[in-house]
Amino acid sequence: MAKQKGIIPIVGTLGGFNFYYLKGKPIVRVAGGGFNGKAIKTKASMQRVRENGSEFGHCSRVNKIFRQALHPFYAGYTFSHFHSRLMTLFTRIKTLDTTSARGARRVGIGVDTAVGVRELCDFEYTPDCRPHTVLPFPFSMDWGTYTLSISDVDVAQIPFISGATHVVVQFGVLDFDFETLNYQLHLADAVPVSKTFSDPLISMTPNTVPSGSGTLLAVCGVRYYQEVAGVLYELNRSEAVGIEVVGVF
Repeated sequence: MAKQKGIIPIVGTLGGFNFYYLKGKPIVRVAGGGFNGKAIKTKASMQRVRENGSEFGHCSRVNKIFRQALHPFYAGYTFSHFHSRLMTLFTRIKTLDTTSARGARRVGIGVDTAVGVRELCDFEYTPDCRPHTVLPFPFSMDWGTYTLSISDVDVAQIPFISGATHVVVQFGVLDFDFETLNYQLHLADAVPVSKTFSDPLISMTPNTVPSGSGTLLAVCGVRYYQEVAGVLYELNRSEAVGIEVVGVF
């Protein structure tokens, strides 16, 4: 790489040399070098790049469909950086696949491990609004009946955000095949919790029963609402919408 000298600096390729600006200064270097599509596909030195690209593509596809499956929990609201945060999760889970060759590791195999299950349940899908923080009570999942129970509910302990009069609790069992990316979401009736809610138990069972062969995820969602003239209106801000995986089967 060398600096250009002359009255009129050149930009472009001429006679096997590239002319361009770098940090405001005219530079010249021999043309060629760098990566290209053919080299990445064929060169032995690019093997690790091909492996990483294959696994990144797989995680990206899982990410896209997984977000679609969760959409009913946050319909009408767009989370910032949701895609990139889930990519971090699925990339970590993918590395738990110790049976597949590098370049062919799969999220689904990672999910089948104890650590993979813990990753799905411990991950903060919505850091600004976590269901366990909004509802700081014991959660229990009965996989025999697909029922989620939240016990010892004390509305005085629920942190209602500014403008909110209700928290609506939603629950569903997501039957998700991490290999084929087919899924079915089985939702229960949502439960509205007002500031005068007095029931110590919230129990929710999906209206349909999972029948697929995928991984079953118990998903809890919370959303703050404001009541105006007897009508509930969604509060669309980051601290008003929350999602959490509370169990995996």
